Amino acid sequence: MSVGETGGRSSWFQRFLLPGFALKAVIIGGGYATGRELAEYFVPSGPWGGLSAMLLATLVWSVVAALTFALARKLGAYDYRAFFKGLLGPAWVAFEAAYLIFVVLILAVFGAAAGAIGAATFGWPELAGTALLAVSIVAVTAWGTGVVEQMFKYVSILLYTVYGLFLVLALASFGGLIGQGFANAPPPSGNWMAGGLTYATYNIVGAVVILPVLRHLTSQRDAVVAGLIAGPLSMLPAILFFVAMMAFYPAIGAETLPSDFLLRQMTVPGFHVLFQVMIFAALLESGAGAVHAINERISGAVEGRGRPPLTAGARAIIGAVILTGCMFVAGEVGLVDLIASGYRFLAWLFLAVFVLPLVTIGIWRLLRPSTAPHMEALP
Repeated sequence: MSVGETGGRSSWFQRFLLPGFALKAVIIGGGYATGRELAEYFVPSGPWGGLSAMLLATLVWSVVAALTFALARKLGAYDYRAFFKGLLGPAWVAFEAAYLIFVVLILAVFGAAAGAIGAATFGWPELAGTALLAVSIVAVTAWGTGVVEQMFKYVSILLYTVYGLFLVLALASFGGLIGQGFANAPPPSGNWMAGGLTYATYNIVGAVVILPVLRHLTSQRDAVVAGLIAGPLSMLPAILFFVAMMAFYPAIGAETLPSDFLLRQMTVPGFHVLFQVMIFAALLESGAGAVHAINERISGAVEGRGRPPLTAGARAIIGAVILTGCMFVAGEVGLVDLIASGYRFLAWLFLAVFVLPLVTIGIWRLLRPSTAPHMEALP
């Protein structure tokens, strides 16, 4: 055990795995968990091109996460406001504007996915699934970082277990078709690099969203190792899912909910329900991560003015206001259109206000010798 930024003793799990689990939690969301994002960005490149694009995205996530975690620890910045003040100076508000657009879009996607899952699995009105997810996110985020971290841990265990079972059942049910899909596929060609880079760029903002969990890091080595591990931890479930999808390539690319389509082919009703519950849990951890980042940013600003941190009630109210404004955009736009159009815009936005400054100004700040002792963790 080592003493971390929290002042307590940090476990190996908290230092090296929790950041990756948290990044996966923010990334997985509605499109990844249902397979819709995989259909949008990887299926068009075919089996081998899609896998190549996923490996490229994994590499980008690992490198950017390692740089982000190391810079956050050097700056003592454990919410996105403090981080971007250290990275961009007065221009930090550019990221805040981009992040607010991101939150509106992803929560709309999560709302659409929760509504579609409730309708497909239980025959609920779509509004019911959306409302249940919103209430669950408010309940988790009201209690702060400790509860959010526990949710990341236990939902991750559920998620990796269910995706592992998903691949086993897929191989048992239509493994021959998966083999044919890969055997008959041409080598990577076309826009696989563009798909991988687009997917990586709009999702890597998760490395900033999860800054509150980095308080457990005890050294710059911890930060770099945790960042490098975070990429594979975040992409592993997607790779398992994508392999199963290739049994029905290319038709599966047109499915709104590829997960639901594959589960119907398996004809294992009990697992169908379990998988949809897992997707709901994935939506919960992604939505909670995004809302918690805003709560921590506001709480940090409040404490910086000498006031007490946000109470559970204040956090719940903020979460409720955000979710009411964002999630129900989904009913007006729809899951497929949100993922196809909005996410490409976000990729360019985050490339400009996060990735490019990080690999230029951020690396310069990391390499520059510190002129003052390491700052204590900000609220």
